[in-house]
Amino acid sequence: MIKSMTGFGRGQTEENGYQVSCEIKGVNHRFFDPYIRMSRRYNSLEENIKEELKKYVNRGRLELNINIEKTGESQRNIKVDNELAIAYHGYLKELAEKLDISPEIKIIDLFRLPEVVSLKEQEEDLEVLWPVLQSAISMAMRSLVDMRIKEGKNLERDIVYRNGLILSITEKLEMRSPSVAGEYGTKLRQRIAEWVPTDMLDEQRLMQEVAIFADKSNITEEIIRLKSHIQHMEELMQSQEPVGRKGDFLLQEMFREINTIGSKANDLEMNRLVVDAKAELEKIREQIQNIE
Repeated sequence: MIKSMTGFGRGQTEENGYQVSCEIKGVNHRFFDPYIRMSRRYNSLEENIKEELKKYVNRGRLELNINIEKTGESQRNIKVDNELAIAYHGYLKELAEKLDISPEIKIIDLFRLPEVVSLKEQEEDLEVLWPVLQSAISMAMRSLVDMRIKEGKNLERDIVYRNGLILSITEKLEMRSPSVAGEYGTKLRQRIAEWVPTDMLDEQRLMQEVAIFADKSNITEEIIRLKSHIQHMEELMQSQEPVGRKGDFLLQEMFREINTIGSKANDLEMNRLVVDAKAELEKIREQIQNIE
């Protein structure tokens, strides 16, 4: 099944005292490349998130925006630095005696002094958070994959159509090729006749030149390989596995064969067909780059 690498998905889950929302955007990339935005306090969960993403995609850049909010009551602990409070109290009494003022010190006054009292939230249990986060990510990824599949079907239809056009062009090149050497021989004979009398024409030498030209311009092997690549491309489009990288490599091979045909073709019509084939291959390349 052909899948595009672009798409968008969103998921939200509320459970175990947490509300988690996750938005995921997928774009083209040669490799699996996740980029995660969330609060730093949850950075230790990044590897779990990446492993979850790999269940759904093989390559592409995934940009995740994760928002985690606590919905349940969180326990807070008050910590009192007794030694610091006693030290403050002692210094305040000593200062009051030196300044000859009343040393009336209330307990609330000590609480207001720096670092005597600190408020600390209870440390979160990430094992409780992870199933909630995992559910939100899974929901977002399923939505993203559905979008990738829909776009993948459109890409598949376009590639199969253009692959068929290239096959048609290849068959025209194959049909045209045999007549090129004969036409070359006729033109060569006419050019020679302009300078050399017909009775002085070396027929054997002429046929030798035509044979050399025919051998150099022969594209039988390239046509056979190109047809094989075209067939392989059609089979790839029916595969259930990710085919983006294979398709990209196969496309390079098709370009190589058509370029070789172009370099051998000393014929206006064949050169025009080669240009048409390259134009279709370029359009397929644009689509292949978006396939997982």
